[in-house]
Amino acid sequence: MTLMTMVICSVCSGLSFGHTPKSVMTTLCFFRFWLGFGIGGDYPLSATIMSEYSNKKTRGAFIAAVFAMQGFGILGGGIFAIIISAAFNSWFDAPSYAVDPIRSTVPQADYMWRIIVMVGAIPAAMTYYSRSKMPETARYTALVAKDTAQAAADMSKVLQVEIEAEAVKDEPEKAKSYGLFSKEFLRRHGLHLLGTTSTWFLLDIAFYSQNLFQKDIFSAVGWIPPAQTMNAIQEVYKIARAQTLIALCSTVPGYWFTVALIDRIGRFKIQLMGFFFMTVFMFSLAIPYEHWTHKENRVGFVAMYSLTFFFANFGPNATTFVVPAEIFPARFRSTCHGISSASGKLGAMVGAFGFLYLAQNKDKSKADAGYPAGIGVKNSLILLGVCNILGFLCTFMVPEASGKSLEEMSGENDEEDGTRNDVEQPHHASNNI
Repeated sequence: MTLMTMVICSVCSGLSFGHTPKSVMTTLCFFRFWLGFGIGGDYPLSATIMSEYSNKKTRGAFIAAVFAMQGFGILGGGIFAIIISAAFNSWFDAPSYAVDPIRSTVPQADYMWRIIVMVGAIPAAMTYYSRSKMPETARYTALVAKDTAQAAADMSKVLQVEIEAEAVKDEPEKAKSYGLFSKEFLRRHGLHLLGTTSTWFLLDIAFYSQNLFQKDIFSAVGWIPPAQTMNAIQEVYKIARAQTLIALCSTVPGYWFTVALIDRIGRFKIQLMGFFFMTVFMFSLAIPYEHWTHKENRVGFVAMYSLTFFFANFGPNATTFVVPAEIFPARFRSTCHGISSASGKLGAMVGAFGFLYLAQNKDKSKADAGYPAGIGVKNSLILLGVCNILGFLCTFMVPEASGKSLEEMSGENDEEDGTRNDVEQPHHASNNI
């Protein structure tokens, strides 16, 4: 359902209709909302499916690898935007509009963005068939649905080995379960949920601010020309080229460093390290900001800026996706992961709107033109660095899951021990996973 929602809404976003710019944007926002609904559903599902199919020795790497494919998506999207904008620029002789700001939005640009947006439906559509054939995870079937026979049959199909569900002995007292909004959940996992939501929230304030306003930062240091000197197609080309270079040199390597090392170093250390170095590099950009704006220092600025992305992905941007899929009980796993990721997107909203207003230059000519007054890029980077410091501190509320089974981390085995009065526990099919 989530994949189908993503496919339909990606296509519909590109077909956004209306007689006025406002009506087109309204339609686009409607379809992007439902696209976000689909993606928001797929975040916890993808993480949980992988965590429940993995073994404890390589589980972190497998979940991180799921998220690391996002890096290839960013890279692929950037390359496609470069190709399409270059083609449109060549075919429609768009440079003739470059010196006229009033005509900078050439008519062909309306087709370009629609094509770029709709192509996003292809990867989701390609995975639809394989996902539809995937059985429910055995942990859910055994521990939540209480159907060990079906769990054994599903795992036999996946692993291609014969697994038989062992008979469950009669128990004098069934394990008591507790709800998501119960005091027991708050006692057992409340601090963990606060840790995963707060770290994801603080990370995304900084991470999405960086992503959404790369073009403002690149323009501020002169890495790309001012917007008024280009038409819309040329601007897409230059921004996509700069963002793709950042993705190739820092974003993608950062993801795969996490995949390679997460089960050796551990989630906790990688997250602390990532927040620490993001803070260091943001302050290194912000405090001597005037130094980086000189033409001869632009390469150094871009290198330093790239390192913030590297340590975001070899750090909290990957681990905040991994950890919520490991530390909560099976019946809450997807829900708590969804709450954590939703908290992150709330941080993205705060970062997007906050940075939009804060990063505006305090320039009289811009103020007269209607731009909001702000504190400038320098002070905005300092504030983002402070968010990273808070994320570093909040990481101490999140437990280390490396080398432990999902049942150990979630306390599900302890939960059963505490309610069965030391009765011998049956060997469930789920214990074989």
